[in-house]
Amino acid sequence: MNGIAEIAIPRGRAGLPLHGFTVLLVEDSRHAAESVRLLCLRSGARIRRADSLRAARRHLACYRPSVAIVDVGLPDGSGLKLIRDLAAARPKVPALLAISGDDTCAGAALAAGADRFLDKPVRSLAAFQHAILSCLPDDLRPIGPPRAVADGLVDPDPLAYAEDLAHAARLLDSDAAMSGPYALQLIASAAASAGDAGLAGAASRLGAGGPGAGLAALAGLRAELDRRLADLPGGG
Repeated sequence: MNGIAEIAIPRGRAGLPLHGFTVLLVEDSRHAAESVRLLCLRSGARIRRADSLRAARRHLACYRPSVAIVDVGLPDGSGLKLIRDLAAARPKVPALLAISGDDTCAGAALAAGADRFLDKPVRSLAAFQHAILSCLPDDLRPIGPPRAVADGLVDPDPLAYAEDLAHAARLLDSDAAMSGPYALQLIASAAASAGDAGLAGAASRLGAGGPGAGLAALAGLRAELDRRLADLPGGG
């Protein structure tokens, strides 16, 4: 990462304050990623996505993003390690944000070096733009006086949520040792992004209980996944 050259970033246009910016989103949930993609599109930014730490490092070996948004929970490890590395790299990514459906991660993310913490679901255009712009140095902020942002909410395709839950169900059915804990993490993350508080809470509670906790509760969660999938487009 230290060998990537500094990139000149055009300053935003009226109504598109992130015009010319490249956002690297490190996020395994397709639903959460679709939400951020829509927010970037409406802000004028390009987005590139990595769904794991390994994929993120491949991206970073090729280019330096203007903004990095890193999920705390990823399939191959904690996003906190990547946040620490990005915060220590020189030149530093101008805006480094952490994202999670678990707001108890905020303190650890900020301690690791994140400039801001985004709590899922991330749907507000004004809040998204403000979070990024507030991290940027003055010379990268849009030229001219501040303008009011016409707020709006993005509404990701529910098919992306169905894909997340279907993937999590396959992981729960797998015999691989790490599939269960990661499946619970993915369910909690995707459900938080989709505003499905009941499912997010159930997955988080099971995950906190450890691998040997609550086989009956785990079976109940698996059945709840099937019910959700039957009700979602493309999930049945």
